[in-house]
Amino acid sequence: MKVTGTDGKEYTVEPDANLSGADLSDADLWRADLRGTNLSEANLSKVNLSKTNLMDTNLSKASLTDAYLEGANLRGAMWNDKTVFPEGFEIPEHIDLSRSKNPAIARSCCT
Repeated sequence: MKVTGTDGKEYTVEPDANLSGADLSDADLWRADLRGTNLSEANLSKVNLSKTNLMDTNLSKASLTDAYLEGANLRGAMWNDKTVFPEGFEIPEHIDLSRSKNPAIARSCCT
């Protein structure tokens, strides 16, 4: 899927893509497959990530302010204390962060 960011650049949204630093604010990524995608330092503010596959995705330093994450798959996703989640967002209890296929992600998911 091709998405034009608010920075005017066109991004290919697909598994294992490198979208580090991308400005995708306000994009509709409903049900997108972002497995293994690098979204570090990306602007995902107000993005519709409902039912999106974010398994093993790097969200380090990403801004998800006001993003819609209902039903998103965050298993094995990596984030850190610089990642900004939507206000009130809580990691679903069913996510086993230690079972990522990527050992580096499993070790550093929450640091």
